[in-house]
Amino acid sequence: MAEPVIALQDLSYRYRGTKKPALQNIQLEVGRGEFLVVMGPSEAGKSTLAACINGLIPHFHKGKFSGDVIVNGRNTRQHTVSQMAEQVGLVFQDFEAQLFSTSVELEVAFGPENFGVPRPEIARRIQENLAYVGLEQFRKRPPSTLSGGQKQKLAIASVLAMKPQVLVMDEPTTDLDPISKLGIFQITDNLRQREDITLMVVEHETEEVLHADRIAFLKEGELIRLGPARQVLQDIELMESIGLMPLGIPSFFLKAWKNKQRSGGSAGAGGTAPALPFTPEEAKTSFELSGWSLSDQKYAELVKQETQALKNSGQPLIRCQELSHTYPSGVKALSGIDLEIYPGEIVAIVGQNGSGKTTLAKHLNGLLMPTQGEVLVEGKPTREQGVFKLGQKVGYVFQNPDHQIFSETVFEEVAFSPRLRHLDEKEVKRRVEEALSAVGLAGYEGQDPFSLTKSGRQRVAVAAVLAARPDVLILDEPTTGLDYGEQRSMMEMVRRLNEQGSTIIFVTHHMWVVAEYAQRVFVVKDGRLYLEGTPRQVFAQEQLLKEAYLRPPHFIQFSNLLAKTMLRPQEMLDCLSGGID
Repeated sequence: MAEPVIALQDLSYRYRGTKKPALQNIQLEVGRGEFLVVMGPSEAGKSTLAACINGLIPHFHKGKFSGDVIVNGRNTRQHTVSQMAEQVGLVFQDFEAQLFSTSVELEVAFGPENFGVPRPEIARRIQENLAYVGLEQFRKRPPSTLSGGQKQKLAIASVLAMKPQVLVMDEPTTDLDPISKLGIFQITDNLRQREDITLMVVEHETEEVLHADRIAFLKEGELIRLGPARQVLQDIELMESIGLMPLGIPSFFLKAWKNKQRSGGSAGAGGTAPALPFTPEEAKTSFELSGWSLSDQKYAELVKQETQALKNSGQPLIRCQELSHTYPSGVKALSGIDLEIYPGEIVAIVGQNGSGKTTLAKHLNGLLMPTQGEVLVEGKPTREQGVFKLGQKVGYVFQNPDHQIFSETVFEEVAFSPRLRHLDEKEVKRRVEEALSAVGLAGYEGQDPFSLTKSGRQRVAVAAVLAARPDVLILDEPTTGLDYGEQRSMMEMVRRLNEQGSTIIFVTHHMWVVAEYAQRVFVVKDGRLYLEGTPRQVFAQEQLLKEAYLRPPHFIQFSNLLAKTMLRPQEMLDCLSGGID
């Protein structure tokens, strides 16, 4: 390894008022110029580790701290946070809380000004770093007017302007659309080429970390795996066991090669398996070298079953007719939306940040009313029904459950809606029990909802809506801020609710969730309905998706290169010629 710029020596930390250590006996060295990615499930200690690198722990967050953190020869015990800021730049997970200036250029200038950098040098750093992240044309804009991806780039530029030797980014792509995420990782990839910066990124998007030099897995505060990126990411079983999403491409090839060997064949045309692929292009080459092909007949049957399952009879439950909406500020968020949603469907609404997804979703239960056009629920315009009546038919779960929860106990929270409708207490209790059972929270009635994890609070919010027994459930970004295991658990709950009769509409940035759980997809771009169809139909149109700032998961991109759109590895395994299953 190159000269260590970060050395963690037997690092342990426990937050004040807690019994369980957030970090336990971490031994880690990071070489100068290295790009290290730290991954792990929720509460693994990732953000705690990030806060240790610049001295926020132990100086700002109080608790029991032991061991040493040494950065460029400076021990964080003996140096203040401001002194460590000369060496370490930190981009927070909640990057919007990091922005406070009245213009983009002032935001970038703030750090160097506090370090006493001469004005001509500050001007040079503003120009250099805004150009580096692609924001030079926005230098006079207020940060509040930027998109989520642009705000994240601004946070990075403002930290880079202080010329840190170490840059730590804590989940920099949270809440961003796929293309904005790609833009952030292009910046990190460029930073990786620079010898003057050592990069540590806390991340949960597994597809985006292939360019890292090494990956560290944390679980319950312990470092359980550390190694080269591709070596670590092929440990599919370990990733699944600790709640990380395994990559679809290596998952497919590992299983396909094992099945081929079990059936008495060789993995590749030459008798040996090629190197495990990770990117769509690598996967196409490996697929061709393996001598495999995809059955046209099996693929046609797959598509036929999907099409037949979508045949809708009767009237749509929700219909938008020439729906347009302009906010009081004058911003036109929706324009000429026509769509239909039928009983029993699971529908995904996707699009880039600011495309109008949430505005559209809020029209479906009357939280917003059309400026022009109509939204019909069960054949009647929403403007004639009102929010209270519509709430009995169409429930809405907000992206942040903390904006929805207000009661002191889980029972009181879930009971609120039935009581609002003047049901007797016996019926209220029945509905609370039913709703909590549906979301897997039976037995939590007496707990404070804010004592639960974010996943738990989201389930409480869903239960509170279910207690009104709506026909339709709308979930705005139900998987944001959750690790893979929690995302999977949340969406399996949603699928069960659908199987029990609920019509589901969800807004999401996670394309794998769309691929695995949606039956139909609406793509919104610039306030207009841009694409619609089954996930297979939509993901087959990669160029159009790119124009809408979206992209399919790597595995689906790989399957598109084979001219057959597969939504998950098992589908491709089922369609492989030669009977591999």
